[in-house]
Amino acid sequence: MNFKTKKQLPFVKHRKKFFMFSLAFTLLGIILLSTVGLNLGIDFESGSKVEVLAGDTLTEDQVYEDFSEAGSGYKPDDVTLAGDNNEMAYASFIGTLDQSEIAEIQNYFMDKYDNEPSVSTVSPQVGQELAKNALISVLIASVGIIIYVSIRFQFLYGVASIVALLHDAFFIIVIFSILQFEVNVPFIAAVLTIVGYSINDTIVTFDRIRENMREQEEIKTFDNLASVVDISLNQTLARSINTVLTVVFAAACIFLLGGEAIRSFSFALLVGLIAGTYSSLFLASQLWLVWKWKSLEREKNKPKKEDPEDLEPEL
Repeated sequence: MNFKTKKQLPFVKHRKKFFMFSLAFTLLGIILLSTVGLNLGIDFESGSKVEVLAGDTLTEDQVYEDFSEAGSGYKPDDVTLAGDNNEMAYASFIGTLDQSEIAEIQNYFMDKYDNEPSVSTVSPQVGQELAKNALISVLIASVGIIIYVSIRFQFLYGVASIVALLHDAFFIIVIFSILQFEVNVPFIAAVLTIVGYSINDTIVTFDRIRENMREQEEIKTFDNLASVVDISLNQTLARSINTVLTVVFAAACIFLLGGEAIRSFSFALLVGLIAGTYSSLFLASQLWLVWKWKSLEREKNKPKKEDPEDLEPEL
């Protein structure tokens, strides 16, 4: 196999460190999710969201005060400002508002700002259905990816891709648990977007591994196989970094300038892009390497069937 003799980064050499990091982060995530949990928005819990539009700049204190003065007095669980001059506010209530309460709030803000606020309400059943559909979407995507990659490449490629994909999605969820950012429908959209991005980057790397494997006459040792993976990762490294940086710049601009309404989406996208690049370079290929070598060892250790013609006839 004639590759360029330039210095290669030793990805495979540090594979155990990458595995330990991912395992430690996974255990930390499980502990956090079982104790701290996620900051679920009203998209996944029973609640109401009121969108207030004023002609002038609003402050959080002013919005809280407005709701406390609206009829029976209301206290939002969360207030988010939006717009170029913070002239828009989103007030979230845990628990649904009934029709009389909605009418009372709309009349108050209509009289004060000459704009009737829009109110969206999510029932517990709808929230559970959204969460269920999001999980089903990821599972269906995972099964479809395994089938496609198994047909196009090999089954081990597909399994390694799914492990990396689930790692990326879990990474985003854990970061949102740590920072207690709101988990809503745009967050789910970002996770599914990262699923598509991550598998694309992983497939490019696996395709290069497959091409380099074809140039090998025979894989006799683990070092032979590790060399193929190292060379393939180095060959796709520049492409992976350039691609992710291009998308990161766009996602960062959305996060900084896009407003509160899509902030959870853009932040989840940023975290997922970093996790996706990490898993493509340091996780998926390394897992495939370990599993592939074990598969080759099993093939070598299989007892060879004796040819009947070689057996001496009994006298």
